[in-house]
Amino acid sequence: MASRLMWASRAAASRLRISTLVHPRLFSSSEIPKELKYADSHEWVRAEGKSATIGITDHAQDHLGDVVYVELPEVGAAVTQGGSFGAVESVKATSDINSPVSGKVVEVNEELNSSPGLVNSSPYDKGWIIKVEISDEGEMNNLMGPNDYSEFCDKEDAAH
Repeated sequence: MASRLMWASRAAASRLRISTLVHPRLFSSSEIPKELKYADSHEWVRAEGKSATIGITDHAQDHLGDVVYVELPEVGAAVTQGGSFGAVESVKATSDINSPVSGKVVEVNEELNSSPGLVNSSPYDKGWIIKVEISDEGEMNNLMGPNDYSEFCDKEDAAH
């Protein structure tokens, strides 16, 4: 099917873009923002000084399917690197959300209460889950960069 779609895009190159035709998993590295760090449990973190925004990756939401509920922690709750702070429920499964860094929750994305699908449609922007005040910035060194995360996902997908 992909080859047929690629042929179609070549035939109409002036009007079509291949990225809109071929399944996005074939271009996984383009979906992985370069400015973020990644945990092997498929959460991302955007750190700005001692402030960190956390969500689940596009890879994770793709495997989960349509998200129907996000369990959010309370503002003020402590999170630890690798520890669970909430859950994402989809039509396929419920999965824990683990924090890529330790710290204190300073904000939760309340919009997910009424629109949990933002985790699917905008995992790196509107679908963020929590904001944390980081207690140990050195923990960022334990996380993967975009290239390592892309390789990690490829190996994980090949194993399944």
